[in-house]
Amino acid sequence: MKFTIEKKLSGKLGRAGKIETPHGIINTPAFIVVGTKATVKAMTPEQVKDLGAQAVLANTYHLYLEPGEKIVKNGGGLHKFMNWSGPTFTDSGGFQAFSLGVAFGTTISKLSKPQSNSFDEREKKSESVRSEGMPPLAKITEDGVIFKSYRDGSEHFFSPEKSIEIQNSIGADIIFAFDECTSPTADKKYQKEAMDRTHRWATRSLARHRELQVESTKSKVGEKKSEQAIFGVVQGGRFEDLRKESAGVIGSMDFDGFGIGGSFDKEDIGTAVSWVNKELPEGKPRHLLGIGEPEDFFLAIENGCDTFDCVAPTRQARNGTLYTKQGKIHIDNAKYREYFAPIEADCMCYTCSHYTLAYIAYLARTKELLAHTLSSIHNLHFIVHLVEDIRQSILNETFDKFKNSFLEGYRKTEKN
Repeated sequence: MKFTIEKKLSGKLGRAGKIETPHGIINTPAFIVVGTKATVKAMTPEQVKDLGAQAVLANTYHLYLEPGEKIVKNGGGLHKFMNWSGPTFTDSGGFQAFSLGVAFGTTISKLSKPQSNSFDEREKKSESVRSEGMPPLAKITEDGVIFKSYRDGSEHFFSPEKSIEIQNSIGADIIFAFDECTSPTADKKYQKEAMDRTHRWATRSLARHRELQVESTKSKVGEKKSEQAIFGVVQGGRFEDLRKESAGVIGSMDFDGFGIGGSFDKEDIGTAVSWVNKELPEGKPRHLLGIGEPEDFFLAIENGCDTFDCVAPTRQARNGTLYTKQGKIHIDNAKYREYFAPIEADCMCYTCSHYTLAYIAYLARTKELLAHTLSSIHNLHFIVHLVEDIRQSILNETFDKFKNSFLEGYRKTEKN
């Protein structure tokens, strides 16, 4: 993997660049589309590519449970298995230590103090675990995390080494060191413990990754050498001193790039990532994990983040929430029953080019699966191209003007 900075944002940490991988170039800043189970829900890889996505991210924990990393490997690796020819990422499974652990059965997310509006309330309800009241499905130890499968209750163990071995088998271009994703409500004492453990796991993850690289060079003739890049993950919660300490420790290790974990206040995203990115090496890419709302991108990008992933665009689409330049709309609204125009007049996505909002609202009301596909195409197109436009504004030296113009329209009126 190679990272090149093409243009820096004057007076700030932001930059436009490119990440070169074995399966193509990612022009940054870039939104990485989430395909949790080697599929972007309700969409084909061709549709994902056609809307402009550069790369996809799959979930290590879910692919380990089903179909199993060996089947993915025997199927030709993630790219061939899911028929995606572009760059790919896999997370480490560390997020499941949080989602199946302290957050299980609650509405706690990686970000505290979410914005208060009707759409966030819908999302909080949709994200809550149906099994509320049941004991957690994950237990953290020094050696790793003990998971109980959400599918059948069987017990599984992820160590840093195991996570790296699974990711190596899956075969993504960029993988992540195993980390502990903490709750934003955790106190400083526990955040410190989890951060130190993440650092120890980072050392072990990196060591196993290097061992697998050496093993691949000794493999039998005809087998392809592993060309995976590995990113270390910075933690530390909402505490400035911990974030800086973690960035210093992880940044000093021989990682190819860096992930920045959540667990901080939503309105402080810009501040929190600037603490980290001022400490990390400038010449390596930085990925902000699990962030996908339009307002968040501007704060994160101007403070030095290069790539992002989040399930929000497709999840919100399936729940009937659509992005527009004038804020989000929800297709349950009665006025859209006879709205015989695109979701957004100047949108160039496949959905807006061929269908009216009235038709999509009808599909959603009658529980037709096509509603999920058409809504997901629009939302992903909106987010992918928003980040692409932010990149272009850096290159054109018009970032502040574009930021102010977009946010003024987006925040002006949110349709209910």
